[in-house]
Parts: sequence; structure tokens; C-alpha cells
Amino acid sequence: MADYTEWSALREISRAFLTPWEPIWPSDDLTRTGFRRRLRRYAEDMAEDRAYPFVIVRSNDGALVGGVTLANVRRGIVQAGTIGYWIGQPFAGKGYMTSALKVLLPTLFGELNLHRVEAACIPNNVASVKVLEKCGFAREGLARRYLCINGIWQDHYLYGLLDEDVRG
Repeated sequence: MADYTEWSALREISRAFLTPWEPIWPSDDLTRTGFRRRLRRYAEDMAEDRAYPFVIVRSNDGALVGGVTLANVRRGIVQAGTIGYWIGQPFAGKGYMTSALKVLLPTLFGELNLHRVEAACIPNNVASVKVLEKCGFAREGLARRYLCINGIWQDHYLYGLLDEDVRG
């Protein structure tokens, strides 16, 4: 809960910037109650090895700049998960997301023992395409009307990164 004020303020000032790239927000998303519910869900997901949320904090001053979530973790013969991410508008285009993913990916492959990390992005989200490609993700195809973003079923590029891609 200690992050609530900074998180909600950043999400609020970034709402118009984020809206084209995200699912429709619940009406109470930026309230303390909504944040508390989010934290409960995160705790349940982590306990069940389903998802792992991360915040991105700028090293020089501790400012919260965005977040990354590893979701849809699959074990057994797959050992994979899907990442989603967001950056606050004041911090966009400054390399924070690329840096954060480059720091996080070895943990996903190492500590969480994943073999594959997947991501999807809307084709006209040029910034997101650049982030994924700078981090070594390979575009593997186009999924038609894949996710409901901003209330519209939209096509997405599908990307994948393997543990050996990171170990290089």
C-alpha cells in the first residue's frame, strides 16, 4: 500500500497516454479500494505461481516510472509466461522500459526458471515494438483480434524470447 499514492498519481496523469494500449480500466481502478484489491490478486497469483508483478523505480531518485507483469505462467513441459508493461507518460521514450526489461529478463529465466517469455503488442504501437526488439524478442506472427484493448478487439504482433537468447 505504500506505493498507492505515487502509483495512482502516475496512472492518472498518464491515463490519456495509456488508454490506447490498455484494457478499459475498472471504474474504481485508481482508488485505495481498487489498489488494495489489485494487491490481494497479486499476492494470490504469486502464491499460486501464476503471475509476478514488478514496479519500475528510477535508481537515482526512487521515482516510480512504470510496471511490468509476468502473467499466464505455465509450467510442466512449457515453462513460459507472458509479459505486459506500462510506462508513465512523463518517463516515456527515455529508455526506462528497455532498461527495466533487460534487468528483469535474466531473473525470469533464472530464478523463475522459465524457458520462454512471450509478449504481444498492437502493430501501431511503435514504441512497444522497439522495446521488445531492443530486448531481443523475435516477432513470431500476427494474432488477429487477439486482445480487447480500449474496448476494441485488436490485432497484435506476437513476440517470443527464449532462455538461450538471453544467455547468448
